[in-house]
Amino acid sequence: MKSLAISLLLVAIAAVSVTVGQALATSQTSAKKATTLRVVMRDPGCHWFAVGGKFAVKTTVAGPVEVANFDEAALKVVGNGTTKRIPVGKQLLLARGHYAITMVGQAADDNHLKLTVK
Repeated sequence: MKSLAISLLLVAIAAVSVTVGQALATSQTSAKKATTLRVVMRDPGCHWFAVGGKFAVKTTVAGPVEVANFDEAALKVVGNGTTKRIPVGKQLLLARGHYAITMVGQAADDNHLKLTVK
């Protein structure tokens, strides 16, 4: 009788652990991975978003997004009540919101990038 009870207990524990493991695997694989958006140096206008083989000064992406700086100087990112810098060769993860991106020390006639993360 004891061995039957122990066997049933072990079967119940195994069933629960399989169910929990599947739930954890589903939640981890459904988590959205951040896309990467490159800011690159290109004349005229100095810096641009590189999007799908084209260049743009304004873009909208589904978030979250990682902005990668391939420009010649640090970038200043203003949005959602904060101001952050992205050094050359580094990335910054941005959540949902509207952002203005400029190069630190840029000339007045250089591009002012606009980014919307949905």
